[in-house]
Amino acid sequence: MALMSENGTALERENFEEFYIRWNEKQNLHLHDLITTATKPSPSSSLPGLVDSVISHYEEYYRVKSKCIKTDVLLILSAPWKTALEDAFNWVGGWRPSTAFHLLYSKSGLQLESKLSELMKGVDTGDLGDLSSAQLSRMDKLHRITIREEREISEKVAKRQERVADQEMVELSHHVSELARTQGRQSDNSEMARAVGSTLTHKEEDLQMVVQRADNLRLKTLKGVVDILSPIQAVHFLIAAAELHLRIHDWGKVKDERKTST
Repeated sequence: MALMSENGTALERENFEEFYIRWNEKQNLHLHDLITTATKPSPSSSLPGLVDSVISHYEEYYRVKSKCIKTDVLLILSAPWKTALEDAFNWVGGWRPSTAFHLLYSKSGLQLESKLSELMKGVDTGDLGDLSSAQLSRMDKLHRITIREEREISEKVAKRQERVADQEMVELSHHVSELARTQGRQSDNSEMARAVGSTLTHKEEDLQMVVQRADNLRLKTLKGVVDILSPIQAVHFLIAAAELHLRIHDWGKVKDERKTST
């Protein structure tokens, strides 16, 4: 059974890792299409279709990831297919949802500065530097809701981390340690092994629910931000999101390769 479990985990890792590579490649293609749309005049009717296609791509990622969470949540949390740099900025197995608002406001500020003269003349730029007061109000409300849900999830994570030292775990670790001391580390105690497996399974099931809730919030936040924006503004936002994700991944790969080569 142990061998099957190890092989199953290895296969799950390989499958998701391959999916993640393909997903990034497709995101790069979407980025090209988004930039082309943002820089060249195109019929406004084609913008919603492009935005929907990109959002569907994110939905696919979370749909596949959800299956992996149910199979091996620890694999998702350790994410060996991600770089150390990406992992350093991770929150509960992915990006922190409130980051979407910081990204939006950063890009909005940059575009506002670059086209300030046009805006002062009353020319609508149509990009993120041209957010209306109504949009900003709706964005602020969504931001507050997202932060509240983030805190709830963070509190649940903290409680589950604290439970690693609950009475059940402490008692079990003591019994296993005593067994190893008196009978040797290679002792075969199937009853104790079942107890360990059962206890850890419950812990992992708790983590599954938290990671799934975090992913649901990530996708809900992304779609919520896009819904507030106009189609062309959504294009600019999705460009910024893809650029940030892909470049951090690339920079992380370079840093990891330098470490392994020294």
